[in-house]
Amino acid sequence: MQINKYMRQAPKNKQKKLLFHKKILILLAALVTFLVGSMTKLPTYNQLDVASAAITMQLPLSTLGPKIVDARGKVVLLRGVNWFGIETEAHVPHGLWRRDYKEMLAQIRKLGYNLIRLPYSVAALRSPNISSIDFTIGNNAELQGKSPLQVMDLIIQEAEHQGLLILLDSHRLNDQRIPELWYGDGFTELDWIETWKMLAERYKNQANVIGADLKNEPHGQASWGTNNLATDWRLAAERAGDAILSVNPNWLIVVEGVEKNVPGQKLPQHWQGGNLEGVKRYPVRLSRRHKLVYSPHEYGPGVYNQPYFSEPSFPKNLINRWQTGFNYISSENIAPILIGEFGGRQVDTSSKEGIWHNELVKYIRQNNLSFAYWSWNPNSIDTGGILLDDWQNYDLPKQELLSQLLPSIEGSNNDGEIGKDSNIRTPPNPPSRPTPSPVQLKVTTDIYSNWETGVCYNLKITNQTNTKVSNWQLRFRMNQARINNSWNANFKQQGVTKYIVTPLDWGRVIEPNQSRDIGFCANKLGSDYPVSQIEVIPI
Repeated sequence: MQINKYMRQAPKNKQKKLLFHKKILILLAALVTFLVGSMTKLPTYNQLDVASAAITMQLPLSTLGPKIVDARGKVVLLRGVNWFGIETEAHVPHGLWRRDYKEMLAQIRKLGYNLIRLPYSVAALRSPNISSIDFTIGNNAELQGKSPLQVMDLIIQEAEHQGLLILLDSHRLNDQRIPELWYGDGFTELDWIETWKMLAERYKNQANVIGADLKNEPHGQASWGTNNLATDWRLAAERAGDAILSVNPNWLIVVEGVEKNVPGQKLPQHWQGGNLEGVKRYPVRLSRRHKLVYSPHEYGPGVYNQPYFSEPSFPKNLINRWQTGFNYISSENIAPILIGEFGGRQVDTSSKEGIWHNELVKYIRQNNLSFAYWSWNPNSIDTGGILLDDWQNYDLPKQELLSQLLPSIEGSNNDGEIGKDSNIRTPPNPPSRPTPSPVQLKVTTDIYSNWETGVCYNLKITNQTNTKVSNWQLRFRMNQARINNSWNANFKQQGVTKYIVTPLDWGRVIEPNQSRDIGFCANKLGSDYPVSQIEVIPI
């Protein structure tokens, strides 16, 4: 089935060995990884402060058994969003008709994600034309006169500045549809591979570009393990993956499944790109095996009402499906799993799609899988997005569900701004305020994006005591700025310059030594825009 996940209105736009032997094999694998990295002429390791991972990640990334690891061997979980648009007729990520691209990236980071899966089409990267951008919004002016490839450059550079990783995704060949195979629609296999080689060379020294999702959702004729050179996606992935690694040995090679046509497959239905049953008998064989990641796509009945959603055993039947379809790859230590797409509109616990959604989030968390959510964009017809239709505010229930997969966010000053660290004690019995408790809260402010016409702040409220805070309120002033977007709290303006901030229901309680992160972006109205007179009040 061909699934349309795009709204095409507005800007024209989806395994019996002894335990001893096992230990020896694991040690040998780690040694091989180290030696390969040492003998290969790789660029100097780069550090990327990935805020949502609360670590300084040392790039490049590799794999070790079922885990993705950084250059020091530290396990990395990729928690991402799909921000689509370059693969459409607009040739740029969507939403730039409403938002500045730097502000958009800042919001992705501050909501806790560390990765953007960035789709493109081969046609777009060969085109000189872009559209659907408001060049008067903040730094979008930098995009004027640029080609789609140059826009991609700027998006990637700013993502690095914000502490965000990029996974490039060959989503389409032309701008209109997702093809069954890696060639067609007027493009050859050579066109597809040469585009990948060009990108591998172009971003060879751009450390935050971590890999290549070779082809989005092979389906229809696409097969796995058939040895038919015209349709066997596994063989094509090997050809493209090795071609990329010959140019850029640092990248992860991300390989999706197919839909059907897998010898001996057990499940009758799979999503496009979701069938990885063939890996057990027919694994992808790359020249650098410790760069391989498998990536299924998984959706609920809101996209297509698969028969198994109506089985009496639903939702318990889902666990077996996911284990059989893809997660055996991880649990049998074959390779890591990155769920490259999943999403839907319903996140409740009563509707069929909501139940599916909650079950998959729980499964991802329990199995420590990496993911990229579909989508950041709201204009995906059958799934919606994390953002609401105004492209400013986010879907709170959806973000609350996904927050189960996201770590607490540690602030960082990626733009060189000095964070303001203030311990605030409320004066006794201030007028018109809740009676303060003796609990002391610490507020750290961080300007993490600052441009000519706008500024974005992160505010971290930390409980440094041994006493739980059940509720809190924060106040501050901004003389010459007005908030246009906020997250994780309610920001209410009082008068001209004063703001009162109250937490969302899920953020009211702050346990001992726990923090809550909130944030906002604002339009500058003058030079006196910094936040001042910050007070936090435990209630």
